[in-house]
Amino acid sequence: MRDGLFQLNRINNLLVINLACFRKKLIMNFVPVSKQLGRFAVTIAAATLMGACSKPAVTEEPIRAVKLLTVGTAATQSTLEYAAEVKPRVESRLGFRVGGKLTQRLVAVGQRVKAGQLLAQIDPQDLQLGAAAAAAQVQAARTNRDLAAADFKRYQALKEQNFIGAAELERREATLKSAQAQLDQAQAQRNLQGNQAGYAALHADVSGVVTAVLAERGQVVAAGGPVVQIAQDGARDVVFAVPEDKVGAIRLGSEVTVKSWSSGMRVKALVRELAASADPVTRTFTVKVALAAKDDWPLGSTVSVLPAGVQHTGVQVIKLPTSALLAQGQGTAVWVLDEASMTVKPQPIQVATADGNEVVVAAGLRPGMQVVVAGVHVLAAGQKVSIYKEKTPLALGNQAQTAPFNVALKSPAAAVSAAAR
Repeated sequence: MRDGLFQLNRINNLLVINLACFRKKLIMNFVPVSKQLGRFAVTIAAATLMGACSKPAVTEEPIRAVKLLTVGTAATQSTLEYAAEVKPRVESRLGFRVGGKLTQRLVAVGQRVKAGQLLAQIDPQDLQLGAAAAAAQVQAARTNRDLAAADFKRYQALKEQNFIGAAELERREATLKSAQAQLDQAQAQRNLQGNQAGYAALHADVSGVVTAVLAERGQVVAAGGPVVQIAQDGARDVVFAVPEDKVGAIRLGSEVTVKSWSSGMRVKALVRELAASADPVTRTFTVKVALAAKDDWPLGSTVSVLPAGVQHTGVQVIKLPTSALLAQGQGTAVWVLDEASMTVKPQPIQVATADGNEVVVAAGLRPGMQVVVAGVHVLAAGQKVSIYKEKTPLALGNQAQTAPFNVALKSPAAAVSAAAR
């Protein structure tokens, strides 16, 4: 038993000694590691502070590739055309000379009418009653005249026998003249009322085409109110509007080309009338061109007019595509390349007009300049650029030689087979 206890105590002492040594070594090893961690933390903090105080790195603007166009002169291709309409030389609005209720309308829009044809009619009852009253007044005036004439004849016979004086005969003569005047007035009034009764029917004055109907059955129309509009047969005009900046180039008698929209046929015509003042609404000037009698084009046809005085086809001008334009304040500018520094700078220009999909430059450029025509909105003044070159596809040789590189092969045997083919 003693020996057993002695061995247990000895083992216990050895364990205590070993644990103490292990603890000492652990403490000795931990101190340098903690010092190293502290130094690393200080280094990181210093680097962070130094990074916060330093300036950020400046990124350089990328060099953009631009598409250029060398400025040169070219002939204008577009022509100046005005939309126009074929209209009759004379167009009349017909109406009744007296007022009344419209009872009949015998024509419609687009209908051809002849001179003297009945177009419309109003209720003639009141007009007929007026004519009858005027006829009765004529009868009464004639009776008075006959009575005055008989009296004058009797008194004239008495004067010849010296039974009455000359003054009495003169009074009878005056009475006869007054009765005759009243008869003449009644007859004129009867004729007037008869004419008004005839005005209840509206007839066409000339042959033509009805272009508008301005009153319907049952409507009460006033005297002179338009009821039917007729385009007279005969000469026709082409009517169009010209802005005030172009009207000065058009003269009376000048030649124009009229082109039909539907058939494309072209004819020559002369300017017949030019408005002296501008339209109060559109502020344009109306121009009328006389068509020849043989050119019987349908009324209302859409045509185009090409005045010779305002055409500038073939004139050498500087033209640019619209993609090259850049808004600069209240004006227009383009980017011009400086070949020495390979930078771009804005160049103000003045646009004169449009020529198809291009603009005509009036001032600001000269031949030989290189202008950017694509991507103008992503550039800045003084920015370095490079000249864009279109990529040309490589010419492929034998298609059989490129087949192994275009097909994903799964085995060397398949590659050999594909190369053999």
